[in-house]
Amino acid sequence: MKNLGAAWTDNTSAPGGHNHCDTRDDILKRDLKDVKFEGTSKCLVASGTLADPYTGKNIAFQRGPKSSAVQIDHLVALSDAWQTGAQQLLQDHNDPLNLVAADGPANMGKGDKDAAS
Repeated sequence: MKNLGAAWTDNTSAPGGHNHCDTRDDILKRDLKDVKFEGTSKCLVASGTLADPYTGKNIAFQRGPKSSAVQIDHLVALSDAWQTGAQQLLQDHNDPLNLVAADGPANMGKGDKDAAS
């Protein structure tokens, strides 16, 4: 699969683009509760709590070695998007409307399956 854009770039015309925060932190800020930032940053999410949309669990997010407990999921998997024509799109894959913070293991289990799977 060809890359659909730079990972977590802020260089996007999608909502939140060019705000000097990468897309991953934009989604964490949007989807976590009780967000705390690193130092004086208003971008770098240090911690928060996710009400996971897939499992219903509350997951504590802490930036660092265990931060993969919360991952950013592409609602339409990039592989599936590519196979169904995403290479025709001008927008990159960091559109917040296609991204959601989710339980890391649940996201990994989903992989690149399509909606029917």
